[in-house]
Amino acid sequence: MPDDTTGGAKARLFDAVERRRDRLTDLSRRIWEEPEVALRETESARRLREALREEGFEVETGVGGMETAFVARYGEGDPTVATMGEFDALPGMSQTATAERDPREPGAPGHGCGHNLFGVGSLGGALAVRDAIERGDCGGTVVYFGTPAEEAGGGKVYMVRDGAFDGVDAVVSWHPGWYNAPGKGSCLAVDAYEVAFEGETSHAAAAPEAGRSALDGVHLLNTGIEFMREHVPEAARIHYVVSEGGGAANVVPAAATTECLVRAPDRAQVERIGGWVRDIAEGAALMSRTDVEVTKTSAMYGVLPNHALADRIRANMDQVHRAGGISLSDDQREFSADLRASLGDVSLGRLPAEYHDEVRNRAMYTEPLDAPDEGTTGSYSTDSGDVSWTVPLGRFTAATWPVGTPAHSWQAVAAGRDLGTEGALFAAKTIAATLYDLLVDGELRTAARAEFDDRTGERGYDCGLPADANPYELVSR
Repeated sequence: MPDDTTGGAKARLFDAVERRRDRLTDLSRRIWEEPEVALRETESARRLREALREEGFEVETGVGGMETAFVARYGEGDPTVATMGEFDALPGMSQTATAERDPREPGAPGHGCGHNLFGVGSLGGALAVRDAIERGDCGGTVVYFGTPAEEAGGGKVYMVRDGAFDGVDAVVSWHPGWYNAPGKGSCLAVDAYEVAFEGETSHAAAAPEAGRSALDGVHLLNTGIEFMREHVPEAARIHYVVSEGGGAANVVPAAATTECLVRAPDRAQVERIGGWVRDIAEGAALMSRTDVEVTKTSAMYGVLPNHALADRIRANMDQVHRAGGISLSDDQREFSADLRASLGDVSLGRLPAEYHDEVRNRAMYTEPLDAPDEGTTGSYSTDSGDVSWTVPLGRFTAATWPVGTPAHSWQAVAAGRDLGTEGALFAAKTIAATLYDLLVDGELRTAARAEFDDRTGERGYDCGLPADANPYELVSR
């Protein structure tokens, strides 16, 4: 690791984030107050792009066929390092910044996964590295990827498919959570399908023999999936929901649709199970005398961990912590305690048992931890997986929520307005320090690439999306 003292380049990076504290927190709050769902994040993306342009970044928009996707670059030449920002909200998650369930607007979206913090925290890191390049502390190029639609369809997959990440040496990214730790684990690959049956309408009582129920096809498909569960790998997951099933009980439904997700630790497993689901759909159509159309609407890889980058992230977390870390005001501490109380008994997930007693009795846990997910495969899926199969990716979690807070909860939304901004600034400093290391430390870049090559081996990356997939078509289904 390059020699760096308290008064050196890392301290200047941290100062660069602190100088922008008010601007970054205000931007995060504005995005929180105007939540926008997948591929409709017009204002959120605009605000982030404007902040980058004002700092001299060259911004390319409409990347991967998505109006809200963009790539911003500063500097010139190699090495080229990058970070990513998400900014889409979740439908129906509206919530005030209070410690009781209280939607700001019933039925409206909200930032239940903290993407307002995510996008701005990564922005802060990129801007700090921009300053380092400008003053000559390092050379090369820093890139900010604005990645929409993580919550629906996986915007990064389209960006990867269209070559947006080509030529990048490494990416450093993060996600809001309730502890500070690098990521060394993986997650489940996933394919999503729309299965649409078409039959013949008829009066269900007067002339049932004249009808062919599309809903029968859906039920037979879902029943077949239930019987296949015994024969798939234990870690595999199959979910479905009937998204269309008819409008009146006395009418044989001519159209019915199931949305289906298939997850498994290995990409090949997902494709095999998905093929089985397709076969069941064909069988269900034969049994119900209907027609069926199966459309793949999303496809993501599991995350490929990179320990070389994770270890450097961990070291930089310690340095950020020693420089002040996450410092909460009295109001923030009181609010975090109230939110924590609203959760009741919580799951501590993969956190090692030796930390449980200490962590369980804390409202916020802000000390850095070693990777709790090392050697594990989480049951979630993310489009960051496709990025990790394209370029070395270092990931980490930063404490923006009270201990045990689950993502996609109203408590996560409530924490995202004010409480979580300190964790986002912690993330910005960690990203800045790690990107700086990648720019000045050729051995780190080499180690990250060597591990990436070793883990991918001969498998390589083959985008799971249909060649003609359109993000707007698929997300709207």
